[in-house]
Amino acid sequence: MRVGLFGGSFDPPHDGHRAVSLKALKRLGLDQVWWLVSPQNPLKPNAPSADLARRIADARRLANHPWIKVTGIEAILGSNYTADTLRKLQERLPGVRLVWMMGADNLASFNRWRDWQGIAANVPIAVFNRPGLALRALSSPAARALARFRLPEREAGRLAATPPPAWVFLSSPHVPLSSTAVRAKRAAAARVLKPSPLRSYVEDASNKPAKRKG
Repeated sequence: MRVGLFGGSFDPPHDGHRAVSLKALKRLGLDQVWWLVSPQNPLKPNAPSADLARRIADARRLANHPWIKVTGIEAILGSNYTADTLRKLQERLPGVRLVWMMGADNLASFNRWRDWQGIAANVPIAVFNRPGLALRALSSPAARALARFRLPEREAGRLAATPPPAWVFLSSPHVPLSSTAVRAKRAAAARVLKPSPLRSYVEDASNKPAKRKG
């Protein structure tokens, strides 16, 4: 069995997550993709990723696919770091071929992850392009260190069966979405819809009955 692991806060989940998962199922020859909804991203301590149950429920509604499984297993395993999560999953899933999935933005900062060399040495990695990030990702410290283990994109289908370290960069889907951008857009919309104190005062004043003169 071949399983792609797609970790993140999913706060909120969006169509980009689903598009990447569908592409992974097809291009990587996976049987399933698991969304690992994280309790908290260690590299984003100030990210609004509270309310794990809500994020899992939202992700399940969006995924809506028999081969995309949404789970909060990191909270059950007690792991906030990818290296720990992978080690514990591999102990519990002998014989299952795991592939770690991440965006180009994560490859760009991969060298900052805890035990990133250990992650690369223990599981194949599929990297998905993000708008404007390909050059930065492919010239990053981690990409340069792992350059000799990179598979050609045309051979992505054999990634899951390739002993690690092994990775592939998939140029599509080129999804211009991110949870950060979605949150910012929602916050901006909320500010527009929220009445200002001055407007509320004017509206209240205009609705008061006028006093009769004389």
